[in-house]
Amino acid sequence: MKKILAVLMALLMVSSILSFPAFAEEELKYSDDASDFVLLAEAVPDVILEIRYYSTYNFVGDRIDGYEQPVALLTKEAAAALKEVSDELLEKGYRLKVFDAYRPQKAVTHFMNWALDPDDVRMKEYFYPELEKDVLFPQGYIAEHSGHSRGSTLDLTLFDMKTEKEVDMGGTFDYFGELSHPDYTEITEEQYRNRMILREAMLNHGFKPLEEEWWHFTLADEPYPDTYFTFPVNSSSVAE
Repeated sequence: MKKILAVLMALLMVSSILSFPAFAEEELKYSDDASDFVLLAEAVPDVILEIRYYSTYNFVGDRIDGYEQPVALLTKEAAAALKEVSDELLEKGYRLKVFDAYRPQKAVTHFMNWALDPDDVRMKEYFYPELEKDVLFPQGYIAEHSGHSRGSTLDLTLFDMKTEKEVDMGGTFDYFGELSHPDYTEITEEQYRNRMILREAMLNHGFKPLEEEWWHFTLADEPYPDTYFTFPVNSSSVAE
């Protein structure tokens, strides 16, 4: 009964978001214009890509709608700033490894629909073992809109060139829980230091962090703060 009530509450929240106030959705700007976007691998040649939502190794367990190729797209402005981050970290022996960048609105809707299906818990043990799925939407882990869809947000980590491995951040990308907070202290000093190396480099070049996810950064002066893009993730979207 408790689980049923939680799901009903989540459904009511979705209903209220979608229908009240009526003008809120109308004020949102949507666009399929990719003319200000670039392929991240071309703008930042040293970047390593592991696009999780193109694969099935993610919290849903399926390839996510809108991810048609394992590529990463960003606005030109965000990509230029990330190139500066990459150059700084290369001097310290690291490369950037990107899990996600621009995320089409279709993908965000896929997440929301998945969150409202109480029976699909295939990936629970890997990404949200401490939480019941019915709290993911009410607690804000899943939302109707994402900053990723504005084109200047990305999820990433560090790759150590000496060890040829990802650095140990004390928690995995897309883990839903307090462990993912950048300032979480119940990890080793080395793990915390690694988080701060990434954070400092991103802050140095104009990105702002998210307090709930050590891997998530948004260009502070993002060029499209009120626009949510809809074109798919593939190289054709940005082809001249």
